Amino acid sequence: MRKTENKALRFTRIHLENWRNFTQADAELQRRVFLVGPNASGKSNLLDVFRFLKDIASVGGGFQEALRRRQGVSRLRSLAARKKPDIRICAHIGNDENPIAWAYELSFTQDKQRHALIKSERVSRNGIEILNRPDEKDQSDPERLVQTHLEQVYANQEFRDVSDFFASVRYFHIVPQLVREPDRSVGKQNDPYGGDFLEQIARTPENTQKARLRRIVEALRVAVPQLVDLELERDIKGAPHLRGKYEHWRSQGAWQTEEQFSDGTLRLMGLLWTALDGSGPLLLEEPELSLHPDVVRFIPQMFARIQRRYGRQVLLSTHSPDMLRDQGIGLDEVLLLLPENEGTNVRAAGTFTEVKELLAGGLSLPDAILPRTRPRNVEQLSFSFVD
Repeated sequence: MRKTENKALRFTRIHLENWRNFTQADAELQRRVFLVGPNASGKSNLLDVFRFLKDIASVGGGFQEALRRRQGVSRLRSLAARKKPDIRICAHIGNDENPIAWAYELSFTQDKQRHALIKSERVSRNGIEILNRPDEKDQSDPERLVQTHLEQVYANQEFRDVSDFFASVRYFHIVPQLVREPDRSVGKQNDPYGGDFLEQIARTPENTQKARLRRIVEALRVAVPQLVDLELERDIKGAPHLRGKYEHWRSQGAWQTEEQFSDGTLRLMGLLWTALDGSGPLLLEEPELSLHPDVVRFIPQMFARIQRRYGRQVLLSTHSPDMLRDQGIGLDEVLLLLPENEGTNVRAAGTFTEVKELLAGGLSLPDAILPRTRPRNVEQLSFSFVD
């Protein structure tokens, strides 16, 4: 896939059946997607759909490996699944001009021995079907149905763009303690939790590395005004370290390494680096953690600028009212996850007439939508520890 094409593509729609919290879910997806809902409503599980597709398409992955990482089909299947226990994922890929340039559908289940089997795999381009499994070869050799054509280079030639796009998905949820851990990079590569974050920076070509660090310093000065420089260095053992220069009363300032950075500074550094590193969809869980509310308000604008420059899609979960106060957020960009008896329902904020009326009446977006995600009987939590 050419780089310019990859920048233009995004997930435009996702349809799920019997995936974790979701017995049925269908949602249109914009270039920015804010997932909002109570705890345990399925925000992480919804993001994991895109990680699952990435794991299938990535080198060293595949359908069976993606399932192994999630402990098998039974752990993925919705507890509310009854008459139709198959898990089904249908992802549409395109852009604003052609939102259904590609459609990829995968249904799977497990046999009595708990072996995962593909029930169907379909691919269409501009509405024209180019793959429909099982086919005659699958029927004559059922063992073929333990692998998708998506993961097989010899089989996905007609839809290699789909495989490349799924493989470009990036999930990021940095844990500052892993970045500071001396043995953080042993055996790890592209760790979404930051275990090899400094190694990722070190592996980047020097000119690109320095240019990105300069841009990160410019952005970070909103949150850390004393920071004037960032650079990468290696210690005598060869381990990489990120150094930041801070202005203070001494004329030369002072340097600190990642061991001395606050959790919020490290998370924001990682967030900014990841946003600049790659062009595929970026998945983020609660990027507001450890950050000052005024910094959190800046995050949606940062992503908007990145998308204007790179066209990169960002899907994130959040509990933060400050994140949602940005007036540039559209109602079609916010998906509300609402738990019900038969699984979590997913709806765009703009589909609620009451939300539109509240906004028209002067309420802010978080004030209009967050009460809908308030856990039932949450006020009883304080009484649960009373004798």
